[in-house]
Amino acid sequence: MRSLNEIHIQSYDSPLGELLIGSFENQLCLCDWQQRQKRASIDRRLQTRLNAHYVNKKTAIIDTAFKQLNRYFRQELTQFDLPILMVGTDFQQRVWRSLQTIPYASTTSYQTIASTIHNKTAVRAVANAIGANAVSLIIPCHRIIGSHGSLTGYAGGLAAKKQLLALEQSQ
Repeated sequence: MRSLNEIHIQSYDSPLGELLIGSFENQLCLCDWQQRQKRASIDRRLQTRLNAHYVNKKTAIIDTAFKQLNRYFRQELTQFDLPILMVGTDFQQRVWRSLQTIPYASTTSYQTIASTIHNKTAVRAVANAIGANAVSLIIPCHRIIGSHGSLTGYAGGLAAKKQLLALEQSQ
């Protein structure tokens, strides 16, 4: 039997709640809300696709992520600079790459993301891909709003989403 790889994890206590930060082979693969509804499915996807298990261990990438998150929450950082490993389907990865193009303090809609990836009818699939994002904040799914400007679901909860948008827009 082939031995499992390791995803190194640490908890990060953000001002808005606890995040689970993980790295795999010197890349950030996880920055996600600890108390989210899809926690088990996100963890299962990462561990299955990477043939890995979680090991509580600090790494240089996790340390850098902590420092950048601290700077982000102090409004000293508007663009994260971390090597990211996006673990998902090709479609999910296209959606997540599109999210990374949303400027700091800006918002866009699910429909716009669907158009950006050249699949205008895939709004629901886009929403599902955004919900499966394991690298929250770094891949800024909190910047997605409903087509009429309403706040919509967010893994960290609507209160956290509202506070993240306010944090970014207050600069």
